[in-house]
Amino acid sequence: MKRIAIDMDEVMADFNLKIIDLVNREYQGNVTLDEFNGKKLTQIRPHLNDQVREHIIASNFFRDLPVMKDSQQVIEELSRTYEIFITTAAMEFPSSFTAKYEWLKEHFGFLKDMNFVFCGDKSIIHADYLIDDNSRHFTRFQGQGLLFTSPHNIYETGCVRVNNWLEVRDYFLG
Repeated sequence: MKRIAIDMDEVMADFNLKIIDLVNREYQGNVTLDEFNGKKLTQIRPHLNDQVREHIIASNFFRDLPVMKDSQQVIEELSRTYEIFITTAAMEFPSSFTAKYEWLKEHFGFLKDMNFVFCGDKSIIHADYLIDDNSRHFTRFQGQGLLFTSPHNIYETGCVRVNNWLEVRDYFLG
């Protein structure tokens, strides 16, 4: 079976929606998703970087992220034909391990625990495909990278791009 490695944040889990809600609720930020086009929060509201980072490094921040539309159904379909690995760069926020694991078990319980990879550098992943919202992970990855559209990468070019989970299904299952 061919292998598909799938990133978690901004591919399976909607990190941006939680950040926007946090900034608007806690800091009266009045942030919209459109402001993220081509940018990250650190560029949009740099004066909030330290405060928001404190929330993100909390051990439970990643536990209740919204699930990306159609991801559960499509990943379950793909798992019948491909070996699926969830590859999250959890070392960026080491306290996130338990929350991310629990989130995966709750929303993607049909996947095997042994196929959850918590790492830093994704070039160590031996897979045929990597679906990720950060093209930096494709640089040393040996397989085919697929850039999952997220507001921060909207202007990136030079990658095979999938805009949503239905496009992922079409790419792999045609």
